[in-house]
Parts: sequence; C-alpha cells; structure tokens
Amino acid sequence: MAQGCLKCLKYTMCVANFLCFICGISVLGLGIYMILTFKMAALLPTLASFNFANILVITGIIITCVSFLGFLGALKENRCLLLTFFLLLFILMLVELAAACLLLLYEDSIAGWVEEDLKNGLKDAKKNPGNSTLTEAWNFVQKNLKCCGVTNSSDWGAHVPESCCVQTCTTPPKYFTEGCFGTLKNFFEENFLSTGIAVIVLCIIEVLGMCFAMTLFCHISRSGLGYKL
Repeated sequence: MAQGCLKCLKYTMCVANFLCFICGISVLGLGIYMILTFKMAALLPTLASFNFANILVITGIIITCVSFLGFLGALKENRCLLLTFFLLLFILMLVELAAACLLLLYEDSIAGWVEEDLKNGLKDAKKNPGNSTLTEAWNFVQKNLKCCGVTNSSDWGAHVPESCCVQTCTTPPKYFTEGCFGTLKNFFEENFLSTGIAVIVLCIIEVLGMCFAMTLFCHISRSGLGYKL
C-alpha cells in the first residue's frame, strides 16, 4: 500500500513538473516575442532592464529549469536532484514573499519612481519625434490603454499624437482625458486582490512541491533506492 502511494506520488510529481515545464517554455517564448516586437525601454528608460518582457523571460527560464529538475529527480529517483529541487523552491518562495512585502511597504515610493520614469520617457519621445521605437511604444500604450501622456494630453504640448484621439482625430480633436500613469495605477489597484490570491496559491503549490520532493527523498534514503548523493 505504502509502495503504491509513493509510486503515485512519484508519477504525480512527474506529470505536474512536465506541465510546469511546458508553461515555462510558453512564458519564455512570450517574453522573447515581446522583446522583439515591443520596446518597453522607450517608456521606462531607467527601468529598461526591469520591463515586463524581460521579467517574462527570466520567469520562463526559472520555471523551466526548476520544473525540469523536479521531473528528472522524481523520474530517476535521484536524491541530489530532489534536494536541489526542494532548495530552489524554498528560495523562490522566500523571494516571492520578500518581493510582496517590499511592494506593500514601498508602494508610494515605487509609484513615484515609475511616474518620474514615464515622464523621462515622454521627454525623450518629444525630443526625438523621428525615433520610430519611441513613437511606436507610446502609440501602442495610448491606443490600448485609452490614455494620453503621463497625466493628460497637455504633457505632449502642441504636438499631441493621433493615438491620443478617442476615435479619429476631428476638429477640434477629442483626446483621452486620463493619463497613462493613472490608468496603469488603477489597473494594478483593481487587480490587487486577484494578484494577492495568485501569490498565495503559488506559495501553496510550492509548499506541496517541497513536501512531495522531501517525501520521495526520505523514502529513497530509507530504502536505499535511486542514486546516492
């Protein structure tokens, strides 16, 4: 009975980690696609290395590597891989909890930092109107978020881009009244609860993964099966 439960646990770990591996590859591919097609550095020059596309790439690599370790460790009953998988999940959980606490503690400071960086990005776009990367980035954000400038359309001065128009630019033109910073801030505030729930669920999954890995590790150690450390 116990042997059957451990086999079930082993193959459950294999299937779960294989699905996570596929998800990691998908996230990595999406991040690479966004880097190639959309330049977020134009909007946030100071935070260029921390833009959403780069975060997706890093997240995809981490998920892929960790899930591969878990899959291979469970399949081969390798104590070393299982222990590495356990430690990596533990470190990831600590990093996630620390990041969540920092976001809560320094929410206002981070918001001010992002607003200032958006203003710097808009200044660059106004100084270099012929730069296609800057223009495409701002047009993409303003069209999809239905916003204009950082605070409102006056940020663009006398040369407001067509992407700020509500539908098509008429005479006189009708621009989006809300700035992109306010729209982004409202979006994150509206999704704050769902984001918190997602983080909690992720931590629960990681704890379960650590429990499964340690259970298999202890079984292999007691029975003398699998590879040694």
